[in-house]
Amino acid sequence: MPELTPGSRWASQVCTTEVIIVRAPDGDVDLECGGSPVVPVGEGGPNGPPDAEAAGGSLLGKRYVDGDDTLELLCTKPGDGSLGAGGTLLDLKDAKPLPASD
Repeated sequence: MPELTPGSRWASQVCTTEVIIVRAPDGDVDLECGGSPVVPVGEGGPNGPPDAEAAGGSLLGKRYVDGDDTLELLCTKPGDGSLGAGGTLLDLKDAKPLPASD
């Protein structure tokens, strides 16, 4: 897999999910959606159902992060597959609370 760079766009091979890389760690990362590797946008399309263990879906406009907070993705097109990296599912990033305006 090519090295992930901020701003690059990736698409699932098993559903309609598309993401943009917001933050990426140094080196190669095995980015997955629905249990299958992602590909650059425009280089493939859905060609089978997502793996049952990675079929939780992705949500439009939501950010996903890994446990170390070194990888962050923005979902630009939702789908049936769950996003993962290196065999581990990514977490939905929590919104930061705004300061009180008292």
